[in-house]
Parts: sequence; C-alpha cells; structure tokens
Amino acid sequence: QVQLVESGGGLVQTGDSLRLSCAASGRAFSSYNMAWFRQAPGKDRDFVSAISWSEDTTYYADSVKGRFTISRDNDKNTVYLQMNSLEAEDTAVYYCAANRGSTGSRREGDYAYWGQGTQVTVSS
Repeated sequence: QVQLVESGGGLVQTGDSLRLSCAASGRAFSSYNMAWFRQAPGKDRDFVSAISWSEDTTYYADSVKGRFTISRDNDKNTVYLQMNSLEAEDTAVYYCAANRGSTGSRREGDYAYWGQGTQVTVSS
C-alpha cells in the first residue's frame, strides 16, 4: 500500500510555470506506475500524464503535451509534474495516483491509490 500527498499548487498567471510534487510513503514506491489527473469545476476527472515504474516511459494528454513534463525520483519517493506555459484551461484540482499494473493507463479505475489533490488556479 502507498499513501500519496500532493503539494505545489497555487495561483499563477497565464504563461507562468508551476511544479507539483507528490510524495509517497509506504513500501516499494519504485514498483508503482504513477500518474497525474485533474478535475476542473463541474467536470469529470481527466488524465494528464503518467510515468512507468521504471521511469523509461511517459504519457501525456494531448492538451498538455509539450507544456507539461512528468518525472520521478525513486530515491526520494516523489513524482513531479512540471507545468509550463500555463493556461486558464489548466485550472483544476490536480491529483496524484498510483497503480502496480496498467502502465500508462488513462483510466481512473486502474489506479488504486490517490492523493487528496492540490489546487492550481491560472488567472488570465
């Protein structure tokens, strides 16, 4: 089992950058595939990005490709989401998620573990 805690959200302006962090506690973090999802007000939770347990494969939603970068540091039990060129449409609560199968899955149901979320607000 793994516990996830996100941080790094905040209020920024269009074009700014933010880096989100997701700290994991528990055993064998390096064996988990990790992902970021986001949920805007009144909308479903959507896939943003994922990274395999071995760090060698990353996945992105089309809406963030080229602007966001996912990475992980297995020594620090942390996964990151570097967000550049932020747009008002990126405003959402961002969630970190983990699973031990379904590498790169874009489906919420494939992730067994979730953080509490961190708010990102982009002001235009």
